[in-house]
Amino acid sequence: MTAQANDLVRADLDRLLPIFEAKYLLPFQSGEAVRLAEAMQYSLEAGGKRVRPVLCMLAAEAIGGRAEAALSCAMALEFIHTYSLIHDDLPAMDDDDLRRGKPTNHVVFGEGQAILAGDGLLTEAFQVIAADTSLSAERRIEAVAVLAEAAGWRGMVGGQSLDLLGEALTRAGKPHDLEHLQVIHRLKTGALLRASVELGAVAAAATCAQRQALRKAGSLLGLAFQIQDDILDATSSEEEMGKRVGKDEGKGKITYPVLLGLEGARRALNETTERALCQLQSLPNPSSLTAWARFLAQRGN
Repeated sequence: MTAQANDLVRADLDRLLPIFEAKYLLPFQSGEAVRLAEAMQYSLEAGGKRVRPVLCMLAAEAIGGRAEAALSCAMALEFIHTYSLIHDDLPAMDDDDLRRGKPTNHVVFGEGQAILAGDGLLTEAFQVIAADTSLSAERRIEAVAVLAEAAGWRGMVGGQSLDLLGEALTRAGKPHDLEHLQVIHRLKTGALLRASVELGAVAAAATCAQRQALRKAGSLLGLAFQIQDDILDATSSEEEMGKRVGKDEGKGKITYPVLLGLEGARRALNETTERALCQLQSLPNPSSLTAWARFLAQRGN
């Protein structure tokens, strides 16, 4: 990534994160289930670059809208993403005890509260969009539909299911192929990243052509993001990643480096990123999203 693109990514974070962080915890400041609110906030505050919220707000700007128009959608995306991490870390799923350098939710709050924290975040994601009266009723309905598609069994949850089934097949000596792996990645990780940019388009009243371009770009960015995750799991240290690494191979997961080798995985990453960049060029203001596409493909390098 060029120095100019790197500067743009940093500038976007400096500019957009304060907008997001001023609002995203407000839904959890009142309510009777105080311990549950603590569990939800614990994982929300664990850190990260807020990739999905930032992409959502940048997508709104890429078509000439305001970042603030997409704020409720950005919050909803982070709630969904955080819920998925809490559940992924559970003993019944990936059984992780470290996330972003901190003990995972179930380690701190117990499995029952962790499950409920995920459930609460999932539900709150739809509430925060439904309550956003700055968006027209039509846009709110569209946004809820996009988020439900991405988060549900035809999207992220379905991808997680296929991933678990794939591990079982591998342990039984029946590894799946690249096409199957691409389906898992498209659903498990790609669906929510696709929704991130599409929700920005919905919030900012994009044209049909702009929304389609962002949807296609988002799908490709999601695939590139997961390929890089596979590469980092195979090459990084626990200190660098803030979570256990090398676990994919140990659990029998089929990954891009396993199927294509590291160099083949890197070629696939570059090709997928370039295809995403081509989709973005048709937008009025693509520079920030373009910089972020390159940043996501090269993070950890």
